[in-house]
Parts: sequence; structure tokens; C-alpha cells
Amino acid sequence: MADKMLFEAEKRLMEIIWKEAPIESGKLVALANENINWNKSTTYTVLRKLITKGFVKNEDTIVSVLIPKEDVLISESNQIVEESFDGSLPMFVASFLADKKSLSDEDANALIKLIKENMGDDRK
Repeated sequence: MADKMLFEAEKRLMEIIWKEAPIESGKLVALANENINWNKSTTYTVLRKLITKGFVKNEDTIVSVLIPKEDVLISESNQIVEESFDGSLPMFVASFLADKKSLSDEDANALIKLIKENMGDDRK
């Protein structure tokens, strides 16, 4: 799970890569400068870290995604539940809903549907 975790700087560059990939590395440098005010050196340093961690590849100056954004979000979510709520999904949901006055019918129905879809076949 931790292998799909990103530091803040890595996440900022990955957001650009996820949106634009495949992307020529020179264009990535320009977009990083435009969007997050990074110079060429910073962009290539963070890009090398992402390559080393296996998030992207850079072949013939074309940067491509190896780990989709959805996989990273799942990994980060699982880590939050594990570390902050002792792995308890109900505790996480209760905490998330604690400051809400009520759920809309649409949100409640969507949550019920998700729960039913993820229950074992014998309990649906």
C-alpha cells in the first residue's frame, strides 16, 4: 500500500502528468513552470523520483503514466482508514458524517447501493 503513496511535490507533478500524459518532457517542464511555478531543475528532480518509484516512465522524452490516479487515491484512502481509524470503515464514515446535519436522499441511496454491491453474495 505504501508503495503507491506520494509526497506533496510528487502529487503536484503527477496531477499534471495524469491530466496530460503521454506528454513530452519539455512540455511537462513548461506546464510545471506555468501551473506550479517550478523551474526545469525542480521538475526533472521530482520526475526522476516518480520514475524511481514506478509511477511514470520516460522513454524517448515521452512521459507516460504507470500507476493510475485512482490506484493512488485508493491507497491513500486505505492508509487513512488504517492509521487514523484502526482499520474501521464504520469509524471513518461516522467521523466523516459527524459534522453533516443530514445526508441527501441521493447521497444516502448511493451509499446504500455501494454497501450492497460490496457485501458478500449471501447477504445481498
